[in-house]
Amino acid sequence: MESSKPRALAAFAAAEGRAGVLVDFDGSLSPIVARPELARIREGARDALARLVGRYAVVAVVSGRTRTELETLIGVPGVRLAALYGMDDDTTLPDGLEDRVRAIAAAIPGIRIEHKGGSIAAHFRGASDPEAAEAALAAGLAPLAAEAGMDLIGGKKVLELVPAGRPLKDGAVERIVEDAGLGAVLYAGDDQADLRAFAVLDRLAAAGLVTVKVAVHGPETPSALRTAADVVVDGPAGLVDLLRRL
Repeated sequence: MESSKPRALAAFAAAEGRAGVLVDFDGSLSPIVARPELARIREGARDALARLVGRYAVVAVVSGRTRTELETLIGVPGVRLAALYGMDDDTTLPDGLEDRVRAIAAAIPGIRIEHKGGSIAAHFRGASDPEAAEAALAAGLAPLAAEAGMDLIGGKKVLELVPAGRPLKDGAVERIVEDAGLGAVLYAGDDQADLRAFAVLDRLAAAGLVTVKVAVHGPETPSALRTAADVVVDGPAGLVDLLRRL
């Protein structure tokens, strides 16, 4: 499956000045798996990224994973890694918060907790009833997040507490575009959080930049992301094919 607004990729290819290619990892460069540590980059993705490094001003992966994880999973020299959505790796959780999150999760079978420095995630993909697990987690974590001065954000079968008001994928994309002085940018993602990046591209387009929003379609991709996209590709294989054609 691939659908597009015909002029989007052509305009990106013809853009003058510095251009960049920014992509999400989980669900975009890698298929969604039962546990995050099982993820592997799609076959052919490393070669496609390496080829782009030599042709574009910046090639970046924007992800909620840690830098150490991305360095292992990507392994392509020259690719910029915006780990933890660009948050500082040295941020820490408020005292006692992790224990309280784990206590809430312990009462819900199938939950896995991931401590990521200044944020903490509760994965419920392994629950026998993910919808019920999500509702129970949200009921417990929402007041805890408010008390701790954090935001509770959702992703694919995960709820995560992050510092309140901290830019996430939107902030990471804005920083990369500004740092690299880009005049054209393509961004590809597959999740609710990628709508933040799409919103940034909309603002940049209004300011005169050439932008392309790519939705990587999968079973859990939000319909809003597909609707907002300029291009829709079929899973990580479709994204790798598109990257090869840039």
